Amino acid sequence: MSTPTYDELASHWTRLHHFAHLQSIAGWDQAANMPPKGNEARAAAMAEMAALMHRMRTEPTLPDRLQRAEQEPLSDFQRANLREMRRVWRAANALPESLVQRRHLATSRCEHAWRTQRPANDWAGFLENFRPLLALAREEAALLAAQSGLSKYDALMDRFEPGMRSAQVDRVFGEVRQWLPGLIQRVTEKQAQEPVIRPQGPFPVAAQRALCEQVMRRLGFDFEAGRLDVSTHPFCGGVPEDVRMTTRYKEDDALPALMGVIHETGHGRYEQNLPREWLGLPIANARSMGLHESQSLSLEMQLGSHPGFAQQLSPLLMKHLGAQAAWEPENLHKLLTRVKPGFIRVDADEVTYPCHVILRYEIERPLIEGEIECEDIPALWNAKMQELLGISTEGNYTNGCMQDVHWPEGLIGYFPCYTLGAMYAAQWFATMRKEIPGLDAGIARGELQPVFDWLLAKVWSQGSRWETPELVQRASGEVLNPAHFQAHLRARYL
Repeated sequence: MSTPTYDELASHWTRLHHFAHLQSIAGWDQAANMPPKGNEARAAAMAEMAALMHRMRTEPTLPDRLQRAEQEPLSDFQRANLREMRRVWRAANALPESLVQRRHLATSRCEHAWRTQRPANDWAGFLENFRPLLALAREEAALLAAQSGLSKYDALMDRFEPGMRSAQVDRVFGEVRQWLPGLIQRVTEKQAQEPVIRPQGPFPVAAQRALCEQVMRRLGFDFEAGRLDVSTHPFCGGVPEDVRMTTRYKEDDALPALMGVIHETGHGRYEQNLPREWLGLPIANARSMGLHESQSLSLEMQLGSHPGFAQQLSPLLMKHLGAQAAWEPENLHKLLTRVKPGFIRVDADEVTYPCHVILRYEIERPLIEGEIECEDIPALWNAKMQELLGISTEGNYTNGCMQDVHWPEGLIGYFPCYTLGAMYAAQWFATMRKEIPGLDAGIARGELQPVFDWLLAKVWSQGSRWETPELVQRASGEVLNPAHFQAHLRARYL
């Protein structure tokens, strides 16, 4: 059947995909390789690219073409793709090009300065760049809210987790707040009675890198279509055909880099296994960042902290970092599942991790809604850290409110995706255990392929074919059910 208007739109979005490819690789290079004096020029170049792509997403002819395409004899797949095109167009059309450019310049400036301001504990210096960035984020939120009818914060969160609303997040996080503090207390009391052997370093960076790359290969990462580098804040970027992962190493502790790499490998495998026959079309994109985080946490927490997987890691740690009692499987599993409230989100165990996310959500939402100002952040941060984890960050901006790259990059509305992702991951593995007999025993034997096959069939290969609730329903037989996350934590830690 003839679909000329739809075909024109598909071609238009494929051009956008090619520009996004270049923008993504330039962004990775900015974080991993670029010399400091290159930042202003790179920021200007990326702002220009963002403006060019914005013009393509807001071309005056697009509304008419989208409407005409709806009248063509499209398949269900094509209609889903058109739905995603319309979603991109609506969000882009709410924002003027000048705001898109100003925001890119502001985020480049703020993030670049943050790299040196964070280790210097320079909150006052950080505020000089963050204040104007927050003003732009609020302007953007107001425009997106006016266009969509959502609240300002929901309008920002919708870019990362389409369809999710703060009312649902409030309900889910409110439930977690009810049972999590008691669970943390019981687990820490239980673990206090269990002896654990601490690893003895130092651990040379070259040896850690070799270990991380071998584990990535064991987890199926394709080094012909990706690479591992170093950055201030670990991330997974690039494009499905060229995935760029980064980590950071500490010579006195090898496990944070290893588990961080396992986390990013989950993101990388999702990207590398998105449907290649759809690439270039919006339907080929990962559905949401909550689902993306479910993939990283499926590998890092569900699989990486599994007692059976510790048996697979143990000989690799011995090989690369030297034999010692700490790396024996039983002790290694204790190390990987040690629960201890701490300052740093990315190093947190999976039991205390939701506290870090809830804290950030409860600050960034009123920050965008104009109920608090950026000067209020340190005191709120400290109060919530004391309430949720019992530790103080007063005067400690480095390990407190300056620790994450998200706010200096303007990624406000992202943080809920981490704990939503943990909930999805627990739901995936609860479903796998029903559908794959002997799953846990297989993991202990190093048989990981059934896990990857399930994720490929149910999540990776689906791209944005379905809206999130339907994708979750099709994969697991039910919509998001946070009870699986609570059951997982109780089963593993109590």
